[in-house]
Amino acid sequence: MSEAGELQPGGMAAVLGLDLESVENACREASESAAGAVWVANDNCPGQVVISGNEDALEIASQQLLEQGARRVIRLDVSIASHSPLMEPAQKRFNLAIENIQIRDPQIAQVVGNVSADILQDAPSIRSDLSSQLTSRVRWTESIQYLAGRGVKTFIEIGSGTVLTGLLRRIDRNLAGFALDIPESFEPLLA
Repeated sequence: MSEAGELQPGGMAAVLGLDLESVENACREASESAAGAVWVANDNCPGQVVISGNEDALEIASQQLLEQGARRVIRLDVSIASHSPLMEPAQKRFNLAIENIQIRDPQIAQVVGNVSADILQDAPSIRSDLSSQLTSRVRWTESIQYLAGRGVKTFIEIGSGTVLTGLLRRIDRNLAGFALDIPESFEPLLA
């Protein structure tokens, strides 16, 4: 991804306080008037959307979003435009890697893909979702809503930090989330 960023420099910004449709429209307008393009990269939760693209288009979109009422537009401390078509060189290399590994159908639990925000039923659908992972929007809000709509009420975040658990609460306050990142974090689940 770093090499792709060197070939096609860009950046990212978090947009706070506007709905997804407004952010999409601003990205489209900025892309039409800029030397480059900008896209929605992450739909984190209602009121928090991350955009990604070329510097010029990113700056124009950021200004438009502030003028349209965004509470804040915060540039992220990254030197690449993740989850955008600017990552195509990295996606091509990643696709070569996933073509050469065995992916099996899910056996224990269903998997919801970040790109499709839908159940990945089998190995081909997993491979397909992964094959556009680096260049496509992360549909986190849609993924959580999909699962909640099918009766999932408890979510477990595994890894360092609690970012996803925090986003979960902003998507639907009726959902329970547990972040498991240090040994002490397992205690509520054992109670």
